Amino acid sequence: MPTDKELVGDYLEWLTVEKGRSRATIESYTRDLAQFLTWAGEHGVSLSEASTEDLERYVNELRRDKAPSSIARATSAIKGLFGFLVDERVLSSDVGQRLQPSRRGRSLPKALDEEVVAQLIDSVDSDDPVAKRDRALLELLYGTGARVSEVTALVIDDLDFDEELIRVTGKGSKQRLVPMGRTLQWALRRYLAPGGRNVLAIARPTNRLFLNQRGGPLSRQGVDLILDARALEAGVDRSTVSAHVFRHSCATHMLAHGADIRVVQELLGHASIATTQIYTAVSITSLQRAYVSAHPRAHG
Repeated sequence: MPTDKELVGDYLEWLTVEKGRSRATIESYTRDLAQFLTWAGEHGVSLSEASTEDLERYVNELRRDKAPSSIARATSAIKGLFGFLVDERVLSSDVGQRLQPSRRGRSLPKALDEEVVAQLIDSVDSDDPVAKRDRALLELLYGTGARVSEVTALVIDDLDFDEELIRVTGKGSKQRLVPMGRTLQWALRRYLAPGGRNVLAIARPTNRLFLNQRGGPLSRQGVDLILDARALEAGVDRSTVSAHVFRHSCATHMLAHGADIRVVQELLGHASIATTQIYTAVSITSLQRAYVSAHPRAHG
């Protein structure tokens, strides 16, 4: 019989190889399940002998100092583990099936105002290679709503200027095509022309689209540093700017201008329409604010 640690390793490998879960998900589940195994060992609970009551006791202890979102993720990891062990015939019954996650608080995405996005992007207007890269990066983040991991993974061959499309590889290695707007096309062509990307790539040839100043692929942390520096230069509150905020802003602004929610779902690469629907709540909130400030009888 494999050890509990080995069984967890088998589950994480299955999630990675068979289900194609993202690296961030695997890392989070690894931490969550390691914490659960530590607790189980301290309380004399093994995976083969655990009961639903044991799992509920553990989740209740998490509620003392964990955020609802963290508890929900840990619960999902544990339920998935026990479901996997039943499917693999390691366990005969699924004791995690009735485990109830903590209810997540509904938090609306924080989108930047359209004027702030324009201020931030348009402030990057010099002709040096780094500025050309940064302008193309900002235009792409806002213009496509792509995740930062998707943006940093782009290669030059993912760009199709003839068809005005970009091939984006998302979660689970699923690919989708997203439109390349005119300002994004301009910024990318400018970055790829002589005096742009080729200057950065001279030390280390690579097909990655976005490069750091040493010639290597731009990392997620590198994107964060660029956004932080550009926000500071543009006079925008740095705490409000991130790659994820650009993604939120793209979706929110499109819906505010009348885009169909299923178009936004396709653009963002959401597997479920329910994930995209939170942006409609953002648009409704904006509508409510506009109504209250403008309608003569809104305060009646």
